[in-house]
Amino acid sequence: MSTDTVAYIQENEFDSLLDVEKVLVVDFTATWCGPCRLVSPLMDQLADEYKDRVKVVKVDVDNNKPIFKRFGLRSIPAVLIFKNGELVETIVGVSPYERFSTAVDKLVEL
Repeated sequence: MSTDTVAYIQENEFDSLLDVEKVLVVDFTATWCGPCRLVSPLMDQLADEYKDRVKVVKVDVDNNKPIFKRFGLRSIPAVLIFKNGELVETIVGVSPYERFSTAVDKLVEL
């Protein structure tokens, strides 16, 4: 299984993804962040499980501070979930996979 299913995006790509993706999951992370390393495989799993319905991306907060501040985030890992460009859920800290998948399930149901 590949370890990097989820691509890193830059700030300039973020708004265009918000415009085109029905459900967008954004993992705010950093290479030096230990808890972020625990969340990373969960994001890969989420991306694999929902690959045709949900776009999962990562944002390195060290390289994209303005986007981090834009959402009033103060700590990482932080996972923001958007539907049709609107922020609908914020999960800060390490959480079990079910917390992420349940949040996404609510958005992809018909």
